[in-house]
Amino acid sequence: MDLDALAAARAPEWDRLEQLARQRRLSGAEADELIARYQAASSDLAAAQSAAGESPVATRLAALIARARLRFAGTRSNPLEVLPRFFVLQVPAALHRVRWLSLAVAGATMLVAGLYWLWGASSPEFIAALAQQVDLERLADEDFVGYYSEYSGGAFTSLVWTNNAWIAAQSVAFGITGVFVPYMIVTNAQNLGMTAAIMHEYDRLDVFFAYISPHGLLELFCIFVAGAAGLLIFWAWVAPGPRTRAQALAEDGRALVTIVVALAIGLLVSGVIEGFVTRQDWPWWVKTGIGALALAGFLAVQWGLGGRAVRLGATGDLEAFEAGAARLVAG
Repeated sequence: MDLDALAAARAPEWDRLEQLARQRRLSGAEADELIARYQAASSDLAAAQSAAGESPVATRLAALIARARLRFAGTRSNPLEVLPRFFVLQVPAALHRVRWLSLAVAGATMLVAGLYWLWGASSPEFIAALAQQVDLERLADEDFVGYYSEYSGGAFTSLVWTNNAWIAAQSVAFGITGVFVPYMIVTNAQNLGMTAAIMHEYDRLDVFFAYISPHGLLELFCIFVAGAAGLLIFWAWVAPGPRTRAQALAEDGRALVTIVVALAIGLLVSGVIEGFVTRQDWPWWVKTGIGALALAGFLAVQWGLGGRAVRLGATGDLEAFEAGAARLVAG
């Protein structure tokens, strides 16, 4: 094949394709023409490459076809447009979806923790079985408070943040098993209840609440939200509704995994409070008030901003173009 002859014969068609590809707006007829000329140019490119491999003509055609493809296939969104939409619509909408289940997980945790606390408060044998008396006394009198000042504020913040963020991420990711989240709820509640029982036994219950409340209000609620997201992902394949199980998992998984971003931010805030506020010798109401304000901010995003995002049609999932084609199902 004579590539020069091909280029001369097809030049008007390729020039028209380039004009359409660069044109800002296309009418319906022009859009149809763009696709038709794109297909014709693709055939010319295949013929040119078969005849001579890489050549200036083939290179020009490849660039022209790529430009034309972008006109009807679209491009990735501008990050400057995606980020505001992600944090103002997608993340709050995902948080809003789990608002009631988050409260249910919180209630279950507090119930189990309360039962362990009551068990320990009414049974000296229970306390005695946890550890030797000298170790329990040291925990109540020294170790519980000393834990919060063992490291510098920055180092302690990093330590607790990475640990809690990892637990939250696991709860969301492994929630699909249906086992990890209940295990996490019971384990977390056991630790809270048994520690409260020990502090109660040695008349240090006021210290327990004074030191756990400032950071614990937001920290624990973030863990509850993570558990709720994991349970919803599990429920997506148990009861997918009119969707296929694969489609339900894909949609709910994409939407609810975005919660991890919000939890990482929330747990960073609680880590800063734990690292720099909890250890301070301030009145308990000042420290707890700081923690309550942090929790109020998180709830404002989940219930207020999230409700607005849902009313605007956000679900937490990707946009239709980014998510790709979906299989049609009966419904």
